[in-house]
Amino acid sequence: MKTTVFSTHKFEDPHLLSANKGKHELNLLEVRLTESTASLARGTEAISLFTSDDASAVVLEKLKDIGIKYIALRTAGYNNVAVEKAAELGIKVARVPAYSPYAIAEHTMALILALNRKLMRAHNRVRDMNFSLNGLTGFDLNGKTVGVIGTGKIGAILVKILHGFGCDILAYDNSEDGELIEKYGVRYTDCSTICRQADIISLHVPLVPSTKHLIDAKRISLMKPGVMLINTSRGGLVDTKAVIEGLKTGKVGYFGMDVYEEEEGLFFEDHSDEILQDDVIARLMTFSNVLITSHQAFLTDTALTNIADTTIHNLDSFEKATVSGNEVKINYNNL
Repeated sequence: MKTTVFSTHKFEDPHLLSANKGKHELNLLEVRLTESTASLARGTEAISLFTSDDASAVVLEKLKDIGIKYIALRTAGYNNVAVEKAAELGIKVARVPAYSPYAIAEHTMALILALNRKLMRAHNRVRDMNFSLNGLTGFDLNGKTVGVIGTGKIGAILVKILHGFGCDILAYDNSEDGELIEKYGVRYTDCSTICRQADIISLHVPLVPSTKHLIDAKRISLMKPGVMLINTSRGGLVDTKAVIEGLKTGKVGYFGMDVYEEEEGLFFEDHSDEILQDDVIARLMTFSNVLITSHQAFLTDTALTNIADTTIHNLDSFEKATVSGNEVKINYNNL
């Protein structure tokens, strides 16, 4: 199947080519899918998209007009796709429902530890031959209360990691995980209670209308002074401007983020020779108690291999459905 792969990166190309084994004709493009670049997919039946691509309704209409029938996402999230519009146009959408929840959970823990023990500041000091320990005091994670909002695959693994550190764990989810309660002493409660009681709060829910700006000025006002807030899920879960105000007042003592609500066109690209135009993230970068990574929590060999394998499997399934004229069970059933 001829497939235009948008937003490809050097770190994933070898995995895609290895998984493909020459089966599909892949046109690898570094450019993002936008309204102006949609025409680059002309002549192909399918496209593959990454988290930064724009598959809004107007873009989907352009894709339909040039003959696109299938979209294979290389992500678990699909908030960048107008799913209802795709269904209306008859465009089938598949995703990678799970690739490595360990990668995300472990990166979350890395942010917690790095912020707590001020590792970036310590590293920079030593490189400057400054071996002073002043200002580098952290805290024991043992005995601290951590709020995990969302206990799906990623949140559940984070709970297990945190339990190993001796943390008391509060959780919020639409459905309670009995194993987490029984084995790890998790106490399920509501988001407001987590905000009031947790020393550390980590977000692991999808971005849907009901979770947009889940962490806003109101919820931040409920939090303990000096709370640590971590977001490795979706940028839109957090009202970034409200977090900045919380950082300025000291209500938010630490902020670790791997995702950003305005990351489109910023993350995954080299802007080192440019003037940063985003005043919000520029302000965040001035805080010594903020640690930003550019959507790299998923970036492990295991995750990249699984993403590539599932993406090619979905293209295989699309092709089989086209040849047979029958519907086959593929990952768009999970949307």
